[in-house]
Amino acid sequence: MPRAAPDPAEPIRSGDTMPSMSPELDDPVVVDFPLRGEGWMAVTTPAHRVPSHGTDMLGQRYAYDLLKVDDRPGAHFHPAGSLRGNLIGGRTRECYAWGAPIHAPFDADVVRAVDGVPEREWIHPAQELFLMLRNAATFTPEKLPSILGNHVILRAGAVFAALVHMAPGSVAVAAGQRVKTGDVLGRVGHTGNSTAPHLHFQLMDSDDPMTARGIPCAFRAYEVERDGAWVPVANGIPGRRERIRSVERA
Repeated sequence: MPRAAPDPAEPIRSGDTMPSMSPELDDPVVVDFPLRGEGWMAVTTPAHRVPSHGTDMLGQRYAYDLLKVDDRPGAHFHPAGSLRGNLIGGRTRECYAWGAPIHAPFDADVVRAVDGVPEREWIHPAQELFLMLRNAATFTPEKLPSILGNHVILRAGAVFAALVHMAPGSVAVAAGQRVKTGDVLGRVGHTGNSTAPHLHFQLMDSDDPMTARGIPCAFRAYEVERDGAWVPVANGIPGRRERIRSVERA
């Protein structure tokens, strides 16, 4: 897949405003943003740190976690208030991101499509955090399916994309299928090593996460909310907790 360099005449990259951006991100592979609408937030992003998830394991060096939030300050992914959400939790399907369509970020071949992993129907923050930490502490290669949940892996040349934690029964493609940019691959869910419905997205150099190395990734076009206005971004790496929305493909 060719790399797309920013045009000086285009809007700034989101990450360019962040002085701590790693030089490793200077030449990212540019792909389409895989989600639609507004309210998205990169709660984990390589713009904040590299490795973004604190590890190079499973090709995650430059991975994103994309969560959908409301207008309240912070990262509220469920209608419940903070106190109720922390003490009681909420239904998985009431989370803003749940069920949102996930789109192919580039023309590609599907090399893996996994469905059928069940989803926890209730989210309790403390329990989800405990499960995530336990999975990390006890990880073995045999547990990989329970970490990824329902997922799709795409290939375009030497670049592979993993789109992870999809809802059960939502995976809309099969291995060997050819997809075009924008085709629906599945829907956001809460399967695998997930603390709330969100999309884990990463580029890597292999279809085997156990041996893959991460590839830096930027998004071709989106908008970021700044001071109450939406600002266009080209070839951008979203900053941590920036509120972003998709734009129509030209």
